[in-house]
Amino acid sequence: MFGKNRRIEHQNSPEDQVRLKTLAGLRPGVYLAVLYSLAVLIILYFILLHPGVSRPGSVVALKTEPAGAALRVDGLYQGASPARIFVPQGRHRFELVLPGYAPLEFEEEIRGRVFGSLFFPLIHRVEKELTADADAAGALALGAADYAAWSFAGEPTAAWQIPLSLSTGAYRSGPAAKTRHGEMNNILRAAARFGSTKAALRDLIRAKALIDNGGLSPSPGSLFRSAGDLIGFLSETPGAAAWLADTLPPEAAALVSGSAWYQKQLAAGDEAPAAERTAPGPGGRLRLGPLGFTSVPGGILAQSQVFPRTSAVESFWISETEVSAGAFDAFLIARPQWESRNAESLREQGLAGGGYLSGDGGFRRGDGSGITQVSWHAARAFCDWLSGQLPPSMADWEVRLPTEAEWEYAAKSARGWAASGIRGLGGGLWEWCEEPYAPLNFIEAPAEARAATGSPERSLRGGAGITSGSAARLETRASLPPESCSPLVSFRPVIARKTAAPGA
Repeated sequence: MFGKNRRIEHQNSPEDQVRLKTLAGLRPGVYLAVLYSLAVLIILYFILLHPGVSRPGSVVALKTEPAGAALRVDGLYQGASPARIFVPQGRHRFELVLPGYAPLEFEEEIRGRVFGSLFFPLIHRVEKELTADADAAGALALGAADYAAWSFAGEPTAAWQIPLSLSTGAYRSGPAAKTRHGEMNNILRAAARFGSTKAALRDLIRAKALIDNGGLSPSPGSLFRSAGDLIGFLSETPGAAAWLADTLPPEAAALVSGSAWYQKQLAAGDEAPAAERTAPGPGGRLRLGPLGFTSVPGGILAQSQVFPRTSAVESFWISETEVSAGAFDAFLIARPQWESRNAESLREQGLAGGGYLSGDGGFRRGDGSGITQVSWHAARAFCDWLSGQLPPSMADWEVRLPTEAEWEYAAKSARGWAASGIRGLGGGLWEWCEEPYAPLNFIEAPAEARAATGSPERSLRGGAGITSGSAARLETRASLPPESCSPLVSFRPVIARKTAAPGA
């Protein structure tokens, strides 16, 4: 049995077969063709017809001159021009709004396309030219305010950029820049006070070129005019040489720092006297509410790191000390809305930040220092309250926070007054000042333009955390948002003559 060959036969099994039955008397080949055709038709319907049937309308391609206008359709914000948005079929109300231009309202009849609207939507083109209104300078002022706010963000990097707010405002000013050229240039001067980064400097120069050419791309003639204006501005602005040397790229900065112009401005600042006065010392003292004040005769604040040009300072009275906890308590009794129990309400109004009058910040330290954890707004409210206690003979005077020039002038002058009674100026705490903070405050600009530009922060002067010499402490600047409450910041009021508000 082992030696015999066995023949094994393999048989293939028949393949499985499926046979479709007839359906309603139709052979499978017929009704399958019908089913496949219906499936294809359904797919084609949903691709080619359903979008146009279920959602009829057009894509509105909006273009405005100038660009950037906010678009509302039937009262709902849809973006800014240039824009492409879908609008349903029918008659719709469009609104275009752009600062410095008259609002534009119009209606459009929007049609729809049934076939192929998914891939080939019907385009409804809308092109409108906006008309500058009487306050076209408002567009530049809004751009300048945004430009000022962005200056506190520092130099942009590859990871993030800042908007060209100032030159965008110049572009939006349009032809009105030619008829109101002087006003526009004043706003640019105010904005230049915030040009402390390379990006800000580029935006400033671009805005100047646009303003000089009516919001359009600069022509050769307008470029020459802009260059002449910039050269004149730099030559008449003490401190401009140091500003450019610190701000320009290294190659350009080296050219500036090696110029005779730079050396001349630097030498002028070094040779300036420490302080000049029209009177030898304080003229007297007075008591107002819980504070004692010493008079500071008017005079000239000489050039310094902060003020590269001499500044005239009128006579004023300055508090001999920072406001104490006891003095602030008297204010809180008269104005209970500023008490710490109302801190949440003050935060909601933007008048105080976290930590307002908190004990952790040293409000009750009892070491003779001024109060801390008080916002700029609260300090201003204290000054307004104290103004109400001025005698009738001082009706033309007011209590307020000191300007930076007043603070520095008083601090430098007090060093020569052995019996002035002024204590703590330039000491351990920063002190709130009156005006908005500008990094380049030596650049002069009209008060109206400075008010229009504004600033998101307020100035601080003093010596908190400063370890260098006394002169450096007196000229060191800082800033914080006005709602900030810091354990390192206090304030002292001054009594000064009232001045008209910008634009009054």
